[in-house]
Amino acid sequence: MTNNPQIGYIIGGGLKESFSARLTVDPLTVQEGSFVVIDSGNYRFYGLVTDLRLGATDPRFADEPSETRLRPALAKALHGQTLYTNLEILPALMLERGPDPASPAYKRWRAEQREEPRPVPVKTVPAHHAPVALADQTDIAAIFGDPDKEGNFIIGYTREQGHPVCINLEKFVQRSSGVFGATGTGKSFLTRIVLAGLMKYDRASVLVLDMHNEYGFDDVASDTKQTITGLQTRFRTKVQVVGLGAGAKIRGQMPSFNLEIPMDEISTGDVETLSRELNLRETAPTVLSALFTSFRTHWFARFRAMNREEVEYEDEKGRMKRQPHPDSVAAWALANGVNVMAAEALHDKLRRLFDKPYIVETPATDSVAQIIQSLEAGRHVILSFGDYESDLDYLFVSNLLTRKIREAWERRTNEFRSHGGREPRPLVIVVEEAHKLLNREMAAQTAFATIARELRKYYVTLLIVDQRPSQIYDEVMSQLGTRISGWLGDDLDIQAVLAGLSGRDSLRGMLARLQPKEEVLLLGWGVPMPLPVRSRRYDDNFWRELLGKENKPTEWELKQTLGFET
Repeated sequence: MTNNPQIGYIIGGGLKESFSARLTVDPLTVQEGSFVVIDSGNYRFYGLVTDLRLGATDPRFADEPSETRLRPALAKALHGQTLYTNLEILPALMLERGPDPASPAYKRWRAEQREEPRPVPVKTVPAHHAPVALADQTDIAAIFGDPDKEGNFIIGYTREQGHPVCINLEKFVQRSSGVFGATGTGKSFLTRIVLAGLMKYDRASVLVLDMHNEYGFDDVASDTKQTITGLQTRFRTKVQVVGLGAGAKIRGQMPSFNLEIPMDEISTGDVETLSRELNLRETAPTVLSALFTSFRTHWFARFRAMNREEVEYEDEKGRMKRQPHPDSVAAWALANGVNVMAAEALHDKLRRLFDKPYIVETPATDSVAQIIQSLEAGRHVILSFGDYESDLDYLFVSNLLTRKIREAWERRTNEFRSHGGREPRPLVIVVEEAHKLLNREMAAQTAFATIARELRKYYVTLLIVDQRPSQIYDEVMSQLGTRISGWLGDDLDIQAVLAGLSGRDSLRGMLARLQPKEEVLLLGWGVPMPLPVRSRRYDDNFWRELLGKENKPTEWELKQTLGFET
């Protein structure tokens, strides 16, 4: 029997539907999403309250207020006999606990166990009238992990009693994951919290594709106007902030170094992934293939240098005519059997890339290799796009950089498996606005979909952050292990987050009724069972709890504390 205070008892249900329980306490003390335990025989069942329903032994008792006709004491007694509340409980896990620990049979049962019993998916049902109780901190720790154990990171707290709920970071990085929520629900704050946990416990290297320059240096909240601590501020040498383009500054501060894209590193496939953004014609792949055949890795620089000029010449009859300039797009097209109009159309479309200052023929340093070396060495990289916040910049740079990283990790993993040596360091790539890179049209072309589907075995996973999960390719969504979702208002987005999960019909309403801020639903392979939690706040208390004595105040914080002007 559980020592937790009993709140009800089982009255029905089954494996294909929720368990039903009669509530024996004030219904205002139990909420949707409450984590409950049910003891029956040798088993303890763990479940989630998904609905509360009012009922009556006779509809007339519910329709006619007895308080107006009877004395208060009599009315209260009548209510206790005729009016009730039922719980719908989504069964999630069951744990074989064995006989009563005080009985001789318990010692025999424990001796027969080869290992410590672990919670498993529900395979049977509790008996009628089995007691139902709210889970306590011991139950939470048994399922989600002990907060004091290395590698378990507190992501939030249960909504009723405030018990800490952990995610296992070792398991978290083994598969791709996602953070979802409508605009304004705190996705960026939640992502910062998760990344801080990964950086603190050093479970993997992290590459953040920071489209809006939010994660590296200190920022200011748009609603509260309070300072938001950047990850580089707290982790200093462990985090490198990289600016896009020579001389780029992020929030007025100098980055660790700058990223410049060498023209020779641009593949024709990198351009093909921009077909929708550049509005390329159907003939573009043919022209790109011919360019690569002609110039190999120098194709981008040579195509960029081509002009659209014509020159005059005199024919044998003395008439003045015009022909393409020898260095023109048309001259190259005619010489290589390519349609001139198609080649010139592609040249026009690519002007948007030709004019990008961060694409250079000879960069000062090989910054792409520098990023890869930093990640392999265990440091974390935040690529801030600075002033280049257009979709074109984000799609092009993110896909090219991720392609190079994927090649490096595949090569290192194959070397490790073939010849031994140092095991590759796990890498988590954080992708904001993920639907722009992982929608149905783009998913087949970008490196990100390949990572989500296949690169887990090469130690690379994604952490996608998005407000429109319904626009992400369903094949990619199905590969996500842990899903952390805030409030979503669109039915299609809710359906996308819950796709592939058991009990999704019961969880649908729970996800739609989360508080707009600071409440999230934990889902998926990375957590033992679904659970709504009150997420941690990204504030000074968070950093003190995470870093402890290492979290020394900065000079700016000391001045603020002492009341000096900065």
